[in-house]
Amino acid sequence: MFRAWRAPPLARAGARVGARVGLRARAGVAWGWARSAASEANSRQPAAEIRQDSQYRDTVLLPRSRFPAQLPGRLQPESELETQQKCGFSELYSWQRQRKTKQEFCLHDGPPYANGDPHVGHALNKILKDITNRFYVMRGYKVHYVPGWDCHGLPIELKALSEVKGAENLSPMEIRQRAREFAERAIEKQKSAFIRWGVMADWANCYRTFDPKYEANQLRVFYKMYDKGFIYQDYKPVFWSPSAKTALAEAELEYNEHHVSRSVYMKFPLLKSPPKLTSVIDGSSPASVLVWTTQPWTVPANQAVCYMPDSAYSIVKCTTTGEHFILAADRVESTAAVLDTQFEVMSTCKGVDLADGSCAHPTIPGRVSPLLPANHVTMAKGTGLVHTAPAHGMEDYSVASHHQLPTVLYFFSWLGDTLLPCSSIERVAYKEDGNSLFTRSPMEKTRGNGYKLLLGRFRMDTKGKFFTVRTDRQWNNLPRGVVASEHWTLRFSWTGCWAILSRPCFCQKRLDQMILEIPSNCETITDVIKIVEQQGTDAWWTLPIEQLLSKEAVAKAGGHDVLDYVKGQDVLDIWFDSGTSWAHVLEGAEQRADTYLEGKDQLGGWFQSSLLTSVAARKKAPYKNLVVHGFTLGEKGEKMSKSIGNVVDPDVVINGGEDHSKDPPYGADVLRWWVAESNVFTEVLIGPVVLNAARDDINKLRNTLRFMLGNMAGFNPETDSIPASEMYIVDQYMLHLLQDYGNKVTEAYKEYDYSKVVRLLQAFCSRNLSNFYFSIIKDRLYCEEEKDPKRRSCQTVLAEALDIVVRSFAPILPHLAEEVFQHLPYKKDSEGVFRTGWINASSAWKKPGIEEAIEGACAMRDSFLGSISGKNALEYEVVIVIEPGLLFELMEALQAEETSSVSQLNEIMMASQTTLLSEVPKETPADANIVKGTFLINLEGGDICEESSYKVIALPIAKAKCPRCRRYTSQSSSTPCPRCLKVITGKGST
Repeated sequence: MFRAWRAPPLARAGARVGARVGLRARAGVAWGWARSAASEANSRQPAAEIRQDSQYRDTVLLPRSRFPAQLPGRLQPESELETQQKCGFSELYSWQRQRKTKQEFCLHDGPPYANGDPHVGHALNKILKDITNRFYVMRGYKVHYVPGWDCHGLPIELKALSEVKGAENLSPMEIRQRAREFAERAIEKQKSAFIRWGVMADWANCYRTFDPKYEANQLRVFYKMYDKGFIYQDYKPVFWSPSAKTALAEAELEYNEHHVSRSVYMKFPLLKSPPKLTSVIDGSSPASVLVWTTQPWTVPANQAVCYMPDSAYSIVKCTTTGEHFILAADRVESTAAVLDTQFEVMSTCKGVDLADGSCAHPTIPGRVSPLLPANHVTMAKGTGLVHTAPAHGMEDYSVASHHQLPTVLYFFSWLGDTLLPCSSIERVAYKEDGNSLFTRSPMEKTRGNGYKLLLGRFRMDTKGKFFTVRTDRQWNNLPRGVVASEHWTLRFSWTGCWAILSRPCFCQKRLDQMILEIPSNCETITDVIKIVEQQGTDAWWTLPIEQLLSKEAVAKAGGHDVLDYVKGQDVLDIWFDSGTSWAHVLEGAEQRADTYLEGKDQLGGWFQSSLLTSVAARKKAPYKNLVVHGFTLGEKGEKMSKSIGNVVDPDVVINGGEDHSKDPPYGADVLRWWVAESNVFTEVLIGPVVLNAARDDINKLRNTLRFMLGNMAGFNPETDSIPASEMYIVDQYMLHLLQDYGNKVTEAYKEYDYSKVVRLLQAFCSRNLSNFYFSIIKDRLYCEEEKDPKRRSCQTVLAEALDIVVRSFAPILPHLAEEVFQHLPYKKDSEGVFRTGWINASSAWKKPGIEEAIEGACAMRDSFLGSISGKNALEYEVVIVIEPGLLFELMEALQAEETSSVSQLNEIMMASQTTLLSEVPKETPADANIVKGTFLINLEGGDICEESSYKVIALPIAKAKCPRCRRYTSQSSSTPCPRCLKVITGKGST
């Protein structure tokens, strides 16, 4: 049954048209007039026919357009630059900001880091933003998009200083100046690239986090949070670099899995047995918990031993010493093997049974370490019991906070009997000296007490210079749970992925700014902010304290002398630095963006810092919607690496490399197509194969556009359009599909689903236009009289289709869209695509009932083409026999007369002649190939439902081939058919 797989009406149309394409191609239908002169000169065509063809060639309306099917080599990037200049790409942002409309769309730009050249990650992010902004510009919104850069941070300083000899001798101000200059150069490189990609933005008013006004606004937010009690000092573990003498952001850490460090197994003697284990551990033999750690130098700071509540633990007896130990059941055999001993399992219990037990501290007499549950304990290595030092571990700190343990600081290490400062830990703990690594370390102290069992080796994930975790007194913001306060309702949506913003607080002690260790009140902070707004934070280093604080402000703070105060040396975290950008960039009292759009790494970064600072300062989120995209990878899914050779440079993509045969110039639109067609909500792949495919897709689109442009020469939509009610039914059907296409594309843009936009575009252009509509209207376009209403009817559809298709992809391919508008034969000095609005598809075009007529005819055409597979359909006439009923009436609307070579039904059938009957004619040849089928008509939501049978008979046509239209409709091969004669004599439209 034809309708056994019946889909929703509009989806069915596309699916059926797609299925029919292959049948038509196999039928070998030839449209010679559409071909080039070279392809016309077929060697098998008789000389007489060639002369006759030439005689009528000038009477055929072939496509004419200067729009190129391809732009090979350097022509593509050169054409794009010309288009940017001609079409005012650089003025578009300011133009749309002057609109008199209350509709605004704000996309707040998350600042990229100003520490290097533009890369494909930048391209992915900036192009996604530009597609979004251009869509809203075309829909009539005033778009607010101010690009910015994150200009502070250790990586910038390190790169800037790497260019300087004797950098260690530079003053703080000299370092700041070098870093600023480096960042400014990086910004200019990135900005130039973004503009070349076609990114529309307020390039004249970009924000930079080292601008004085930006820093002043940041201090205002900081003080608001401080005044509300959300800024406080407390001890907190941080990643610490002894060589750089600074805390490190986790994103700044680089790992090397080949590095080998030392691990240690230690026993913590039980002071108090867990109540549930007293019957097993009776005190007759020494009992201890067995602990394993890769950071032995943190043992003096131990505050607890953690276990996994749901895991199994064993009480074992050492066959050598008779001691009892507790360790994870899964780790008994491996631990015994490492320690070169044997364990006898005495009993097994659950982790929860260890509750309320406690141990003796391994190095500090009299100190107690309780046994505590923790979910970060792993069974993959060690003993399943974890030494916990809150001062030196992130998870350890969380455990301590939960159980209200003190964060004890031990910033020293043993070397013999000497206490060394924390900065010496690296030298002591990592001194590779054969087997004597910890000979003169804290572990030496444990030998005499029998606490230490064995030193083992363990890989640590550090690369380059050593770093560790240490606790320092930090300025922190936002205590736990502040975002989830029941008094603050946060409303925003996610697109791309779901995640939990759960970071409890931000450490503020970093390199990039300053924290005020002065009397903080409204007066003093106002004084400092005024200075910073004028001079930037350089003033903190250049001005004396008496110029930073007025006597009046100090008096209000408590009456002390100005010189009693000193300038603090703490600095702001880069996430606080960039996370307060909303306070500087977003306009109006609302100061809330419609969208933040960044990579998934910002879930724990800029998205979160922006949310936390905004909520703390003003009790609302800075955004209404988050759009999250993935990372860029090589086309095989591997991380990009210079050593692998798969790094893709956007500049090379656009302009080509040194060898164009290896790295051809694709232009910016190929880069933009790659972004749009990718599923950006996962990882995004890029490489030569991907880029070549993107270029081929655009070239296919160009051919579709070229066909429409070429067939509208001499047509003016304002004067020559045909009303929809007077069009061919198939033309009305195409308007119906156009209206549906426009609606679906619009919804996909609203959902930030640009890959769906691309899929809809490709399907519509390939199936509905190129393979279906274009193939059946060529005779009308080429062979009817120029102003014939039948020809004007399909030209009207082509004009609407071209306009809608171009507008639908304009946000993605702005250069191509403007290039098409430059080649429109009926629009001179046009304002261009982006200044003339979004898709304008009339709701009056929606006519679901037309689907049944066209799809019914197409179903019968499929049967006809299938029955003559591999042959030219024009060499046949087709007889369609339909039992009386609704389907017959629909076909009669397409062909009123019984037999016709110019009817709408015959156009769809693609034969030279079509006959419509209600019963099989008696004179049908006995060997005629009759194909039977059924078609289900479903109208008005199922109220009208009727299944009709039909028969299709293909018969070789008896008439001669017309030398003008190539159809078999003439009485003689030397004379044009009646239709063509009328056109030639000027009577075709009468």
